[in-house]
Amino acid sequence: MILHISPESSILIRAAATTILVLHISGGIVGLLSGAAALVARKGSRLHRIAGNAFFVSMLTMSAIGACVSPFLDKTLDPLVGVFTFYLVATGWATVRRRPGSVGRFEIGAFLVAVGIVVANLAYAVQAAASPTGTIGGYPPAAYGFLGSFVALAAALDLRMILRGGISGASRIARHLWRMCLALGIAAASLFLGQQQLFPESLRGSLLLFLPEIAVLGLLCFWLVRVRFAKGFPNRTTASTGRLRAERVS
Repeated sequence: MILHISPESSILIRAAATTILVLHISGGIVGLLSGAAALVARKGSRLHRIAGNAFFVSMLTMSAIGACVSPFLDKTLDPLVGVFTFYLVATGWATVRRRPGSVGRFEIGAFLVAVGIVVANLAYAVQAAASPTGTIGGYPPAAYGFLGSFVALAAALDLRMILRGGISGASRIARHLWRMCLALGIAAASLFLGQQQLFPESLRGSLLLFLPEIAVLGLLCFWLVRVRFAKGFPNRTTASTGRLRAERVS
């Protein structure tokens, strides 16, 4: 994200723009580092919880700023990506905070947000297809369709969970994992693929910039397989979460 401030702008505006930019960049960096730490750490361990807390705060900060500022930069897809990332982190976090086998107003509200993102992507895709350039906001219909498909999947899973009255066990942990990992993957792609001008010219356009995204996908697959097929894993994770809550109550 690049903020263009007029030279005639007041000191207050410049300071505000600088603060927003610093928060956005630092949130992304902390999110990537803490997300990587949370991925490799043993699930339910103290390191995992600390890294997860840092990831939660930093990613919400980064995605909220991106979603709010991007419309002023004549972007159309970027705000949707920001809102979707915020949604993923918030719902992924709520999944392990909510009592297993229960749902509330938050889950219903999150589902409606996801539906809204899908509708917005569909509307932009139609507008892009009908425009003389075949794009809107610099993106073709396929870009909106690609993002919309992921959001639609998340919304469908939300609805399924709501109708079932919640989830528990391995399904609960898997929901937490894939949402947090997808948010981490979006952050990695935004930096390594979306901001290639920050890297040496020799790396721009290189396949090496795809390695972080591939690593996130690989670790996600590893943990999902382990959660689904390793005996006792959901119970150990649930027990760790229960101990953490008990410590906070005491």
